Amino acid sequence: MLKPKLWTKNFISIAIANFLAFTTFYYLLVTLPIYALQGLNGNESEAGLIVTIFLIAAIITRPFAGKWIERIGKYPVLLIAFLIVCGSSFFYFITQSITQLLILRFFHGIGFGMATTATGAIVADLIPESRKGEGMGYYGLTLNLGMVIGPFLGLTIMHHAGTNSMFYINALLALFALIAGFFVRIPKKTVTQEVKEIESNKGIKSLFEGSAIPISLISAFFALAYSAIVSFVSVYAKRIGLVEAASYFFVVYAIVLLISRPFTGKWFDQYGANKVIYPAILLFAVGTYLLSVSTSSLIFLLSAALIGLGWGTIFPSLQTIAIQIAPADKRALATATFLSIFDFGFGIGSFLFGLATVKVGYGSLYFYCTFIVLAGIGVYYLLHGKFTLYSRLKEGLIKREVDTNGR
Repeated sequence: MLKPKLWTKNFISIAIANFLAFTTFYYLLVTLPIYALQGLNGNESEAGLIVTIFLIAAIITRPFAGKWIERIGKYPVLLIAFLIVCGSSFFYFITQSITQLLILRFFHGIGFGMATTATGAIVADLIPESRKGEGMGYYGLTLNLGMVIGPFLGLTIMHHAGTNSMFYINALLALFALIAGFFVRIPKKTVTQEVKEIESNKGIKSLFEGSAIPISLISAFFALAYSAIVSFVSVYAKRIGLVEAASYFFVVYAIVLLISRPFTGKWFDQYGANKVIYPAILLFAVGTYLLSVSTSSLIFLLSAALIGLGWGTIFPSLQTIAIQIAPADKRALATATFLSIFDFGFGIGSFLFGLATVKVGYGSLYFYCTFIVLAGIGVYYLLHGKFTLYSRLKEGLIKREVDTNGR
């Protein structure tokens, strides 16, 4: 039997739009603190606020974006979001103070939160149900590639061409994301007045999808350890004398993702979440441990490969689960819930581990993160894994009973 088509024009367009959104996010994540310190004469705490206020805006916006999608549709929210992102990108040229930059970052974060919610909801509708794990795996790859290409591109341009050129390229990438969004076509769905009235009476609960909260909490737990890697691995590499290897850390990470993605997504669809996520957690833990004891480029980059294979499998798998367990008309809200709770865990992790490094150092930090990742096995089992196992056992018993009665 022929598989339903995955690589449609719409799927490719939304994947490109998401890739560009995350590329610009990570592009500015590493360059704006430098700009704040050197170009605007800010201090370290103000430079840190540039990241924090952006994430706060995205976290606050996402639940509302899920509601807006239910009311006016995915496509209008997508275009409005990328218009905000694109418009914000052109205003970086005129910022003259830290205060102006922080205000701009807040509005940019609103657009980013709306955009990532809309793209996640749209792609969930575009991927055939029988290829959901595979499709979401490829879609998740766009985030990871953005994380690799964004910092490399941003630092390279800033170093060789200056701040203005860095802002020009950022604005151009945001414009391309908007153009990619224009090419997406999805079926229009209307929401009846009765449904609108029911939703409007739910209050704060209507801003989150309850079914997605447990799996989102799992993602937030793993985000604690992941945030330490993203935030401090370059500084750690400098401390242990592996500066050259640091520039290749996320390159190796991305290569492993590209090689593994076609397999892990299909295994998710074929064998179920548990048989993919448990091994991925173990790989993530081993990678984090090797990072903590790295004394050579080989071990350092091997840790990047294992972290890429582990975390790069865990994140899209958890996001796929959040979408699958939500009602079809709540997928946008489920996506918003998942990403908001994940970002909260990431933000908390960056802050706490930033304080912890002063006391224990980076090597010890990653060593302790290994145990956090391993503890994630229990967190996953309690919040989701045991229910998946029970449902599969139940299905097997029912099938066996049917087969027995049919004889």
